[in-house]
Amino acid sequence: MLFNSVEFFVFLGVVLVGFFALSRTGNLRAVLAWLTAGSFFFYGWWNPVYLLLIGFSILVNYGLGLALARNRSKMLVILGVTFNLGLIGVFKYANFFADALGDFGFVRLDLPDIVLPLAISFFTFQQIAFIVDVYRGKEGEHSLLKYALFVVFFPQLIAGPIVHYKQTIPQLTPARMFDDAWPNLAVGMAYFGFGLFKKLVIADGVALYSTPVFEASEAGVQITFLEAWTAAVAYTFQIYFDFSGYSDMAIGLARMFGVRLPINFNSPYRASSIIDFWRRWHITLSTFLRDYLYIPLGGGRVGQVRRYGNILTVMLLGGLWHGAGWTFILWGALHGVMILINHGFQDLRHRLFPAAGKSGPVTGAICTIFVFLLVVVAWVPFRAESIDSALALLQAMSGFDGLVMPPTYAGLLDPIAGAIGLPVEYRILSFYDGRTQIGYMLLLLAIAWLMPNTHQIMHKVDPALGAPSAVGTLASKFLYWRPNLFWAAVTASAFLISLYMILIGRQDEFLYFQF
Repeated sequence: MLFNSVEFFVFLGVVLVGFFALSRTGNLRAVLAWLTAGSFFFYGWWNPVYLLLIGFSILVNYGLGLALARNRSKMLVILGVTFNLGLIGVFKYANFFADALGDFGFVRLDLPDIVLPLAISFFTFQQIAFIVDVYRGKEGEHSLLKYALFVVFFPQLIAGPIVHYKQTIPQLTPARMFDDAWPNLAVGMAYFGFGLFKKLVIADGVALYSTPVFEASEAGVQITFLEAWTAAVAYTFQIYFDFSGYSDMAIGLARMFGVRLPINFNSPYRASSIIDFWRRWHITLSTFLRDYLYIPLGGGRVGQVRRYGNILTVMLLGGLWHGAGWTFILWGALHGVMILINHGFQDLRHRLFPAAGKSGPVTGAICTIFVFLLVVVAWVPFRAESIDSALALLQAMSGFDGLVMPPTYAGLLDPIAGAIGLPVEYRILSFYDGRTQIGYMLLLLAIAWLMPNTHQIMHKVDPALGAPSAVGTLASKFLYWRPNLFWAAVTASAFLISLYMILIGRQDEFLYFQF
């Protein structure tokens, strides 16, 4: 059941009605039981069989948490981490590693196709963090009902954020959930509406420019320089607004029930370095990898070589976490190498210019553009279906195969191409419509770079845990959300346009209406 489906809207309406009805009784346990039951129903809608898996996982980790609260045994932690990694290893990576063993000539294992359980990457990491936190002396949870809700709470179950029990469980109180129920509902609906619009209108709309090119490349079609770059940039914005939209929807849905989730997305394309990018992109995953993998490996307390090895290991595993495929490993490796270069450059700069301050605005802008281009290139293997397809697209983007441009550009690039020795061919391109695509990309770039993000727009209502400051943005003085007719109209418009997309499924109509 996706957030952008008719079934989900019906489900959400039923859960909200039950929540508000039970809230009037003041019975917190009944409210928590209702939300837990609703979350299990939400998860089971996809495949009821896997309710047994997530239920078993919850019971085992809850039991381990109770045992660790009484006896902080290292063996119990190892058992808990092994159990959770074993689950994700079997269900998500077994077929991948079996195929890899065969491909490298070791042994060919014929395993049955294993259907990937929904959200297993999120609920296993979340429970690993719980086990480790209890071992480290942080308070455990003695209520099975609260612990189950912590794991299966439907706003964050499918696409994150990865939350800690100390962030959510203390909020499950009558004062948090009941006293401001209607204001929370208004804030949550605004957040959800903004996220839904980003996902359905912007992300799904710009996918019309990326998906056909990646599919054609996988089928063996030769992609030209301009088509490859257009598809790569389009996918860069597709995943940006898709992830940003889902993050907003998760925060909005949780807020409807009085729960504040941590932010998971903070305008990453404004980053001035790759290190800064990972402080803004998938924030809760980056935090998890830092706290539960990088630091236990030694972090920055070890020698330089080992430190760099730790960083590369973390990024490779971070790439593999996103999907069981070589393309994800390559994506993680690219980011890992870029982070190493970034750290190396910073270390060299500090040695050569110890008194150097922060970069000026011009230098910062140049760095932001450069980082954006690096991220665009790195998204290619992430989106590609195979390594061969990714390499073919990257080769096309390099321009070394020559430039193929539409006839409207005839003569414009000849002097530059001639100077660097690249041949230029002019013909009609299959996957490029210059006016529409360039106009839309520039608009999305302006939104990503210049407009305040949702957290900044909502900063007056304490929208989420770790929300960024709105100082210096348009949201600081006038473009901020408040409960009035203007923002009610904005929210309603976002919902109506999004519902139209759900019912009609024609993102291209909106796109070509605009350009």
